Amino acid sequence: MNEVLDNLGLLEQKLAVQFRDYSLLTRALTHSSFWNERPEAVLEDNERLEFLGDAVLDFVVGAYLYHHFPEMNEGELTSLRAALVQARALAAFARELDLGSFLRLGYGEAENGGRERIPILCATFEAVIGAVYLDQGLAPVERIVAGFIGPALVEILASSSHKDAKSEFQVWAQARYNITPRYDVVETSGPDHAKVFTVAVRVGEEVWGQGDGRSKQSAAQAAAVQAMVRVKELDESEE
Repeated sequence: MNEVLDNLGLLEQKLAVQFRDYSLLTRALTHSSFWNERPEAVLEDNERLEFLGDAVLDFVVGAYLYHHFPEMNEGELTSLRAALVQARALAAFARELDLGSFLRLGYGEAENGGRERIPILCATFEAVIGAVYLDQGLAPVERIVAGFIGPALVEILASSSHKDAKSEFQVWAQARYNITPRYDVVETSGPDHAKVFTVAVRVGEEVWGQGDGRSKQSAAQAAAVQAMVRVKELDESEE
């Protein structure tokens, strides 16, 4: 038990939070594969906390953007929030916390690289946010989230990756190849209440980008962002 608490203490240091109820944090770090193999070891996995954390993140990120960008219209605020809460972005935040090393995974999932999988890291970050909210309230969540999205916003705004990349890429593809890009779902993962879609965008048969998201639309937008990164690299090489 002391070893478990010491391990959780390391994560508490990273979060700058001291939990009152350690069972919440333990649950947030427990993947369904662990529970399936050892149902007697825990009360439940992190899927309910993930559901809560997803909603809390949407609110906290929305409020942050509302207050920090008073002149920005609703459409661009929505695009910025989508860029910040997409699966790939939340997985990156999870990596900054090294959540993969704290995860309780089943043997098979761990052997298959589960500690680095984007859907699992994304879900775990959301579950941890849900646990912090239940244990500490909203203020610590706002502080934690602001610490991640502040630097992420600098990169997003500099690259304009929150803009309507799908429209931008379609204009480029039609001008260059006279072909409309096609978006295909190549993978679906996660529980029914929190599915993560992986979408590839193709021009003809060539894949130009791939992205993840909680909806097919957000995953397609993320794929288009990756495609536009490649387009800019191509344009620069041809100059």
